[in-house]
Amino acid sequence: MTPTSPRVLVVGESVADVVVPQGNGSPRTHAGGSPANVALGLARLGESVTFLTQLGDDAHGELLRAHLTAAGVDLVAASALRTPSATAHLQPDGSARYDFDIEWTLPAEVAVPAAAHLHTGSIAALLTPGADTVRALARGARESGTVSVDPNIRADLLPDHADALARLERLIAVADIVKASDEDVAWLYPGASLEEVERRWLDLGAALTVITRGGEGARAATPESSLTVAPVPATVIDTVGAGDSFMAALLDGLNRLGALGDRRRVRAVQPTALQLVLERSAHAAALTVSRAGADLPTDDDLRAASAPTFPSA
Repeated sequence: MTPTSPRVLVVGESVADVVVPQGNGSPRTHAGGSPANVALGLARLGESVTFLTQLGDDAHGELLRAHLTAAGVDLVAASALRTPSATAHLQPDGSARYDFDIEWTLPAEVAVPAAAHLHTGSIAALLTPGADTVRALARGARESGTVSVDPNIRADLLPDHADALARLERLIAVADIVKASDEDVAWLYPGASLEEVERRWLDLGAALTVITRGGEGARAATPESSLTVAPVPATVIDTVGAGDSFMAALLDGLNRLGALGDRRRVRAVQPTALQLVLERSAHAAALTVSRAGADLPTDDDLRAASAPTFPSA
Protein backbone atom coordinates (compact mmCIF):
# COMPACT_ATOMS: atom_id res chain seq x y z
CA MET A 1 0.00 0.00 0.00
CA THR A 2 1.08 3.60 -0.53
CA PRO A 3 1.28 6.32 2.15
CA THR A 4 -1.85 7.89 0.61
CA SER A 5 -3.98 4.79 1.11
CA PRO A 6 -7.30 5.60 2.80
CA ARG A 7 -7.10 5.18 6.57
CA VAL A 8 -9.20 2.44 8.18
CA LEU A 9 -10.65 2.93 11.67
CA VAL A 10 -11.36 -0.26 13.59
CA VAL A 11 -13.56 0.07 16.67
CA GLY A 12 -13.91 -2.70 19.23
CA GLU A 13 -12.60 -4.80 22.05
CA SER A 14 -9.08 -5.92 22.85
CA VAL A 15 -8.88 -9.22 24.70
CA ALA A 16 -6.06 -11.17 26.30
CA ASP A 17 -6.60 -14.73 25.05
CA VAL A 18 -5.39 -17.35 27.51
CA VAL A 19 -5.11 -20.46 25.33
CA VAL A 20 -5.38 -23.77 27.17
CA PRO A 21 -4.04 -26.63 25.01
CA GLN A 22 -5.29 -30.17 25.17
CA GLY A 23 -3.51 -32.55 27.50
CA ASN A 24 -0.89 -31.31 29.95
CA GLY A 25 0.43 -28.30 28.06
CA SER A 26 0.83 -24.97 29.84
CA PRO A 27 -1.61 -22.13 29.08
CA ARG A 28 -0.28 -19.42 26.76
CA THR A 29 -1.47 -15.81 26.73
CA HIS A 30 -1.88 -14.13 23.35
CA ALA A 31 -3.11 -10.71 22.35
CA GLY A 32 -6.58 -11.11 20.84
CA GLY A 33 -10.11 -9.83 20.46
CA SER A 34 -11.77 -9.91 17.05
CA PRO A 35 -11.54 -6.17 16.21
CA ALA A 36 -7.99 -6.02 17.64
CA ASN A 37 -7.01 -8.93 15.40
CA VAL A 38 -8.49 -7.21 12.35
CA ALA A 39 -6.59 -4.01 13.14
CA LEU A 40 -3.38 -6.02 13.56
CA GLY A 41 -3.99 -7.92 10.32
CA LEU A 42 -4.60 -4.72 8.37
CA ALA A 43 -1.39 -3.17 9.69
CA ARG A 44 0.62 -6.28 8.82
CA LEU A 45 -0.78 -6.10 5.29
CA GLY A 46 0.45 -2.53 4.96
CA GLU A 47 -2.74 -0.58 5.63
CA SER A 48 -2.94 2.71 7.53
CA VAL A 49 -5.10 1.70 10.49
CA THR A 50 -6.26 3.32 13.71
CA PHE A 51 -7.74 1.15 16.44
CA LEU A 52 -10.18 2.63 18.94
CA THR A 53 -10.55 0.34 21.96
CA GLN A 54 -10.51 0.10 25.77
CA LEU A 55 -7.58 -1.13 27.84
CA GLY A 56 -6.88 -1.44 31.53
CA ASP A 57 -3.69 -0.33 33.28
CA ASP A 58 -2.58 -3.91 33.92
CA ALA A 59 -0.30 -6.62 32.57
CA HIS A 60 -2.80 -7.73 29.92
CA GLY A 61 -3.18 -4.13 28.78
CA GLU A 62 0.59 -3.76 28.46
CA LEU A 63 0.73 -6.96 26.38
CA LEU A 64 -1.97 -5.73 24.01
CA ARG A 65 -0.50 -2.23 23.65
CA ALA A 66 2.93 -3.60 22.79
CA HIS A 67 1.53 -6.20 20.39
CA LEU A 68 -0.57 -3.72 18.42
CA THR A 69 1.85 -0.82 18.25
CA ALA A 70 4.72 -3.10 17.23
CA ALA A 71 2.69 -4.02 14.14
CA GLY A 72 2.17 -0.38 13.23
CA VAL A 73 -1.36 0.09 14.57
CA ASP A 74 -2.18 3.67 15.62
CA LEU A 75 -3.75 2.90 19.00
CA VAL A 76 -6.38 5.10 20.66
CA ALA A 77 -7.38 3.48 23.95
CA ALA A 78 -10.06 4.65 26.37
CA SER A 79 -9.42 3.60 29.95
CA ALA A 80 -11.04 0.56 31.53
CA LEU A 81 -10.96 -0.85 35.06
CA ARG A 82 -9.35 -3.99 33.69
CA THR A 83 -8.37 -5.39 30.32
CA PRO A 84 -10.87 -7.97 29.04
CA SER A 85 -9.70 -11.58 28.93
CA ALA A 86 -10.90 -14.85 27.48
CA THR A 87 -9.81 -18.39 28.23
CA ALA A 88 -9.77 -20.44 25.04
CA HIS A 89 -9.99 -24.21 25.57
CA LEU A 90 -8.70 -25.94 22.44
CA GLN A 91 -10.80 -28.82 21.12
CA PRO A 92 -9.56 -31.94 19.27
CA ASP A 93 -10.28 -30.35 15.86
CA GLY A 94 -8.29 -27.20 16.70
CA SER A 95 -11.37 -25.07 17.36
CA ALA A 96 -11.69 -23.17 20.63
CA ARG A 97 -14.34 -22.92 23.38
CA TYR A 98 -14.19 -19.60 25.22
CA ASP A 99 -14.86 -18.43 28.77
CA PHE A 100 -15.02 -14.62 28.94
CA ASP A 101 -14.27 -11.97 31.55
CA ILE A 102 -15.31 -8.90 29.59
CA GLU A 103 -16.95 -5.52 30.06
CA TRP A 104 -17.45 -3.10 27.15
CA THR A 105 -18.22 0.44 28.25
CA LEU A 106 -16.83 2.66 25.47
CA PRO A 107 -17.90 6.20 26.48
CA ALA A 108 -20.15 8.20 24.17
CA GLU A 109 -17.83 11.24 24.29
CA VAL A 110 -14.81 9.34 22.96
CA ALA A 111 -12.73 11.21 20.37
CA VAL A 112 -12.96 9.61 16.93
CA PRO A 113 -10.01 9.84 14.51
CA ALA A 114 -10.80 10.64 10.89
CA ALA A 115 -10.90 7.68 8.51
CA ALA A 116 -12.37 6.71 5.16
CA HIS A 117 -13.68 3.35 6.40
CA LEU A 118 -14.93 2.10 9.78
CA HIS A 119 -14.91 -1.57 10.74
CA THR A 120 -16.51 -3.03 13.86
CA GLY A 121 -18.15 -6.16 15.15
CA SER A 122 -18.19 -8.97 17.68
CA ILE A 123 -18.58 -8.11 21.37
CA ALA A 124 -18.16 -4.38 20.77
CA ALA A 125 -21.14 -4.25 18.42
CA LEU A 126 -23.56 -6.17 20.63
CA LEU A 127 -22.59 -5.82 24.32
CA THR A 128 -24.05 -2.81 26.12
CA PRO A 129 -23.43 -0.11 27.08
CA GLY A 130 -20.50 0.26 24.68
CA ALA A 131 -22.49 -1.11 21.74
CA ASP A 132 -24.64 2.02 21.73
CA THR A 133 -21.55 4.17 21.17
CA VAL A 134 -20.35 1.85 18.41
CA ARG A 135 -23.64 2.13 16.53
CA ALA A 136 -23.54 5.93 16.78
CA LEU A 137 -19.98 5.93 15.41
CA ALA A 138 -21.01 3.68 12.53
CA ARG A 139 -23.94 5.92 11.66
CA GLY A 140 -21.63 8.93 11.64
CA ALA A 141 -18.99 7.16 9.54
CA ARG A 142 -21.57 6.29 6.88
CA GLU A 143 -22.12 9.98 6.14
CA SER A 144 -18.69 10.40 4.56
CA GLY A 145 -17.24 6.90 4.12
CA THR A 146 -17.93 3.19 4.21
CA VAL A 147 -18.65 0.73 7.02
CA SER A 148 -18.09 -3.00 7.57
CA VAL A 149 -19.42 -5.36 10.24
CA ASP A 150 -18.41 -8.85 11.38
CA PRO A 151 -20.77 -10.18 14.11
CA ASN A 152 -18.31 -12.89 15.25
CA ILE A 153 -20.90 -14.08 17.75
CA ARG A 154 -19.91 -14.91 21.33
CA ALA A 155 -23.16 -16.52 22.44
CA ASP A 156 -22.18 -16.84 26.11
CA LEU A 157 -22.18 -13.04 26.36
CA LEU A 158 -25.52 -12.62 24.59
CA PRO A 159 -28.33 -14.15 26.65
CA ASP A 160 -31.01 -12.15 24.81
CA HIS A 161 -31.03 -13.48 21.25
CA ALA A 162 -33.73 -11.11 20.02
CA ASP A 163 -31.88 -8.06 21.34
CA ALA A 164 -28.58 -9.18 19.80
CA LEU A 165 -30.20 -9.79 16.41
CA ALA A 166 -31.99 -6.43 16.48
CA ARG A 167 -28.76 -4.61 17.36
CA LEU A 168 -26.86 -6.37 14.61
CA GLU A 169 -29.49 -5.64 11.97
CA ARG A 170 -29.50 -1.96 12.93
CA LEU A 171 -25.75 -1.95 12.30
CA ILE A 172 -26.12 -3.81 9.01
CA ALA A 173 -28.60 -1.16 7.91
CA VAL A 174 -25.76 1.40 7.93
CA ALA A 175 -23.05 -1.00 6.67
CA ASP A 176 -21.71 -1.58 3.18
CA ILE A 177 -19.90 -4.87 3.87
CA VAL A 178 -21.03 -7.71 6.15
CA LYS A 179 -18.84 -10.73 6.80
CA ALA A 180 -19.87 -13.64 9.05
CA SER A 181 -19.19 -17.32 9.58
CA ASP A 182 -21.76 -20.01 8.94
CA GLU A 183 -21.75 -20.62 12.72
CA ASP A 184 -22.70 -16.96 13.28
CA VAL A 185 -25.53 -17.32 10.77
CA ALA A 186 -26.84 -20.49 12.42
CA TRP A 187 -27.00 -18.75 15.80
CA LEU A 188 -28.54 -15.57 14.48
CA TYR A 189 -31.09 -17.14 12.13
CA PRO A 190 -31.84 -20.74 13.20
CA GLY A 191 -33.12 -22.83 10.31
CA ALA A 192 -32.53 -20.19 7.63
CA SER A 193 -30.46 -20.97 4.55
CA LEU A 194 -27.32 -18.99 3.75
CA GLU A 195 -29.06 -17.65 0.66
CA GLU A 196 -31.96 -16.37 2.75
CA VAL A 197 -29.61 -14.61 5.15
CA GLU A 198 -27.61 -13.05 2.32
CA ARG A 199 -30.81 -11.68 0.81
CA ARG A 200 -31.92 -10.37 4.21
CA TRP A 201 -28.67 -8.45 4.69
CA LEU A 202 -28.68 -7.10 1.14
CA ASP A 203 -32.27 -5.96 1.59
CA LEU A 204 -31.22 -4.15 4.78
CA GLY A 205 -28.76 -2.15 2.71
CA ALA A 206 -25.44 -4.01 2.51
CA ALA A 207 -23.64 -3.93 -0.85
CA LEU A 208 -21.56 -7.05 -0.20
CA THR A 209 -22.02 -10.04 2.09
CA VAL A 210 -19.41 -12.71 2.73
CA ILE A 211 -20.03 -15.93 4.67
CA THR A 212 -17.10 -18.17 5.57
CA ARG A 213 -17.75 -21.90 5.90
CA GLY A 214 -14.60 -23.33 7.46
CA GLY A 215 -13.45 -26.35 5.51
CA GLU A 216 -16.00 -25.64 2.78
CA GLY A 217 -14.55 -22.29 1.74
CA ALA A 218 -16.55 -19.08 1.52
CA ARG A 219 -19.34 -17.48 -0.45
CA ALA A 220 -20.09 -13.86 -1.35
CA ALA A 221 -23.17 -12.09 -2.64
CA THR A 222 -23.99 -8.68 -4.06
CA PRO A 223 -27.38 -7.44 -5.28
CA GLU A 224 -26.40 -8.59 -8.79
CA SER A 225 -24.33 -11.76 -8.35
CA SER A 226 -22.91 -14.45 -6.07
CA LEU A 227 -19.75 -16.56 -6.06
CA THR A 228 -17.88 -19.12 -3.99
CA VAL A 229 -14.23 -19.85 -3.23
CA ALA A 230 -12.69 -23.14 -2.21
CA PRO A 231 -10.83 -23.57 1.08
CA VAL A 232 -7.04 -23.45 1.07
CA PRO A 233 -5.49 -26.66 2.48
CA ALA A 234 -3.69 -26.15 5.79
CA THR A 235 -2.36 -28.10 8.73
CA VAL A 236 -4.52 -26.82 11.57
CA ILE A 237 -2.79 -25.90 14.82
CA ASP A 238 -5.80 -23.94 16.05
CA THR A 239 -8.50 -21.77 14.49
CA VAL A 240 -8.00 -18.74 16.77
CA GLY A 241 -8.09 -15.59 14.63
CA ALA A 242 -8.85 -17.32 11.33
CA GLY A 243 -12.04 -15.38 10.66
CA ASP A 244 -10.36 -12.12 11.66
CA SER A 245 -7.49 -12.86 9.28
CA PHE A 246 -10.02 -13.41 6.48
CA MET A 247 -11.73 -10.12 7.41
CA ALA A 248 -8.50 -8.13 7.42
CA ALA A 249 -7.47 -9.51 4.04
CA LEU A 250 -10.95 -8.83 2.66
CA LEU A 251 -10.77 -5.16 3.66
CA ASP A 252 -7.17 -4.89 2.47
CA GLY A 253 -8.14 -6.36 -0.89
CA LEU A 254 -11.09 -4.02 -1.32
CA ASN A 255 -8.86 -1.09 -0.40
CA ARG A 256 -6.35 -2.14 -3.04
CA LEU A 257 -9.22 -2.04 -5.52
CA GLY A 258 -9.99 1.53 -4.43
CA ALA A 259 -13.36 0.58 -2.96
CA LEU A 260 -13.07 1.48 0.73
CA GLY A 261 -14.34 4.95 1.49
CA ASP A 262 -16.50 5.11 -1.65
CA ARG A 263 -19.89 3.39 -1.47
CA ARG A 264 -20.32 3.50 -5.23
CA ARG A 265 -17.05 1.66 -5.77
CA VAL A 266 -17.98 -1.05 -3.27
CA ARG A 267 -21.15 -1.64 -5.27
CA ALA A 268 -19.22 -1.58 -8.55
CA VAL A 269 -16.59 -4.24 -7.69
CA GLN A 270 -16.67 -6.80 -10.47
CA PRO A 271 -17.00 -10.56 -9.77
CA THR A 272 -13.53 -11.35 -11.17
CA ALA A 273 -11.89 -8.81 -8.86
CA LEU A 274 -13.98 -9.96 -5.90
CA GLN A 275 -12.98 -13.58 -6.60
CA LEU A 276 -9.31 -12.59 -6.34
CA VAL A 277 -9.93 -10.76 -3.05
CA LEU A 278 -11.75 -13.74 -1.56
CA GLU A 279 -9.11 -16.25 -2.68
CA ARG A 280 -6.40 -14.11 -1.10
CA SER A 281 -8.48 -13.85 2.09
CA ALA A 282 -8.81 -17.64 2.18
CA HIS A 283 -5.02 -17.93 1.97
CA ALA A 284 -4.68 -15.50 4.89
CA ALA A 285 -7.04 -17.60 7.02
CA ALA A 286 -5.18 -20.79 6.08
CA LEU A 287 -1.86 -19.31 7.19
CA THR A 288 -3.40 -18.23 10.49
CA VAL A 289 -4.82 -21.66 11.38
CA SER A 290 -1.39 -23.17 10.73
CA ARG A 291 0.06 -21.05 13.57
CA ALA A 292 -0.62 -20.92 17.30
CA GLY A 293 -2.93 -18.11 18.37
CA ALA A 294 -4.04 -15.13 16.30
CA ASP A 295 -0.76 -14.76 14.38
CA LEU A 296 -2.02 -13.02 11.25
CA PRO A 297 0.09 -12.95 8.06
CA THR A 298 1.96 -10.11 6.40
CA ASP A 299 1.79 -9.34 2.70
CA ASP A 300 5.16 -11.09 2.30
CA ASP A 301 3.73 -14.18 4.02
CA LEU A 302 0.89 -14.27 1.50
CA ARG A 303 3.27 -13.91 -1.42
CA ALA A 304 5.40 -16.75 -0.08
CA ALA A 305 2.26 -18.90 0.20
CA SER A 306 1.44 -18.23 -3.47
CA ALA A 307 -1.70 -16.30 -2.64
CA PRO A 308 -3.21 -14.29 -5.50
CA THR A 309 -1.66 -10.88 -5.99
CA PHE A 310 -3.03 -7.62 -7.32
CA PRO A 311 -1.63 -6.26 -10.58
CA SER A 312 -0.42 -3.10 -8.86
CA ALA A 313 1.00 -4.87 -5.79
